[in-house]
Amino acid sequence: MTVRSFGSGPELVWIHGLGEWSVSFEPLANQLAGYTHVLVDLPGYGRSPWPDREQSLVELATHLAQWLATRPPAILAGHSMGGVLATLIAEQLAVRAVVNLDGNLTRGDCTYSARGADHTRDDFLSGGFERMRLDVFVAGTTDPVMRGYFAALSAASPATFHRHACELVALSECDSLAPRFAGLACPVLFLAGVPGGICERSRGELDRLAIHWRAIEQAGHWLFVEKPGACAAQIAQFLSENLAS
Repeated sequence: MTVRSFGSGPELVWIHGLGEWSVSFEPLANQLAGYTHVLVDLPGYGRSPWPDREQSLVELATHLAQWLATRPPAILAGHSMGGVLATLIAEQLAVRAVVNLDGNLTRGDCTYSARGADHTRDDFLSGGFERMRLDVFVAGTTDPVMRGYFAALSAASPATFHRHACELVALSECDSLAPRFAGLACPVLFLAGVPGGICERSRGELDRLAIHWRAIEQAGHWLFVEKPGACAAQIAQFLSENLAS
């Protein structure tokens, strides 16, 4: 993995989403003082090499947990697929807190993952990925968030994307992700983009399970790109209230 860090203080490890890279976290991380921000490009994404064999999400979470076990106890912040990975890691390893940024909870949260999973691996690699990337490019002519996603996709391994997309859909269909997040043995915060982030059913699951969550209004799935100041304020308040200095 390619790992970058800046700042000083307790480590806050940022885990990006499907097809993404760590660059997208920089505007948000820059607004959170008092932490060492550790920005990871997962294998097959961003500046990291494309692997010869794609790891499953479970394997990737175990890989990350083993790496984190060699470091001081960290705060995990994950977006989308990264929120799922943060949950899987925190089930294996003691962490200080988990911040889930619009991570998958139910099947209605699957957008680009569903598009990837709708193809066989061969079909996706032979044309499905490029068609999806072209659609994101076209959307980016009017939406700066999609311009950023297009740039990230341009560095992503199609094979890694497809495997993780299929697994994200399968995990989301099980309806186990919200209970697993609620059951973590550390303070947790879920930030949801409203109205364009996780689906209404997933927001209902957050309420049903009494998960500590906050809506970032007038935002979508990339809430931390659209509203970095609002996200930073919520994260800073949560960490100050739940973690000893």
